[in-house]
Amino acid sequence: MAVGCFNPVLSPLVPSPPRSRLRAALRSHSHQPTAVSLRLLPSGAAAGRGTWRLAAAAESQAVQEQQARTEEPGEAGGPGAAEASSKLVLVVGGTGGVGQLVVASLLSRNIKSRLLLRDPEKASALFGKQDESVLQVYKADTRNPNDLDPLMFEGVTHVICCTGTTAFPSKRWDGENTPERVDWDGIRNLVSALPQTIKRLVLVSSIGVTKYNEIPWSIMNLFGVLKYKKMGEDFVRNSGIPFTIIRYSGLED
Repeated sequence: MAVGCFNPVLSPLVPSPPRSRLRAALRSHSHQPTAVSLRLLPSGAAAGRGTWRLAAAAESQAVQEQQARTEEPGEAGGPGAAEASSKLVLVVGGTGGVGQLVVASLLSRNIKSRLLLRDPEKASALFGKQDESVLQVYKADTRNPNDLDPLMFEGVTHVICCTGTTAFPSKRWDGENTPERVDWDGIRNLVSALPQTIKRLVLVSSIGVTKYNEIPWSIMNLFGVLKYKKMGEDFVRNSGIPFTIIRYSGLED
C-alpha cells in the first residue's frame, strides 16, 4: 500500500533548461556545486516532448518538505540549518544526467549526502573534493545484491534512486547494463536492502510505464525498458517504505 499524504506518483513539469549549460555550471563550480531551483507542479500534469521533468524535483519533495516554510534553509545558522543537518540522503546513480543535479542541489543546501556509485572516481570529477562530513561515496553495484552492505544505509533518512540505462541497445548496455538488470534487478536489490526506517524513497522512473503496450510507448518499449521500470515501481509500492515515484520524459541538450 502506498504510504504518504499525497499522490506518490508525480509528473512535474518545469521549463526545459539545456543540459549542456547545467553541466557546464557544475564543472565551473565543482567545489561549490550550483543550486538547481525547481518547483513541483500538480500531480498528474501532462507530459510533453521538450519539457524537462527532472528528478531533482524529487529532492524538493523528499528532502525539503519542512524547509518550504524557511527563507534560507541552507544558510549556516539560518532557521533551516537544523532541518538540513538532521537528514542524510543517499543518492543512487548520482553521476548521471539527473543524479548529478540532485547531488549538486543537496550540497548547495548543506544537506549531508551519501553516494552509491559503481565508479566513485566520477564523483570527484563532478563535485570536486568534498569533506566527508558533507559528502560520502560508497562503491556498489545495485545489480549485485552482495554489494549492498547494511553499513551503506546506516543513518540514512532519505533515498533518491536515479539509476537507468538506454531504452535501445547501445554501448551503455555493455557489461549487462540492460534495462532488465538496471531497472528491475537493480531496483529490487536496492529496495530489499533498505531498512524500514527510511523516511522516504524517491524513484526516478519514466513517462509511459503504464501504457507500454500502446503506441507510441510500445516503440520505446521494444527492448522492455518501460516494462522493467513498471516492475521496479511495483516493487517499491509493495515495500512498505514511504515513496515518491517521478515519471519524467527526456533531458534534452
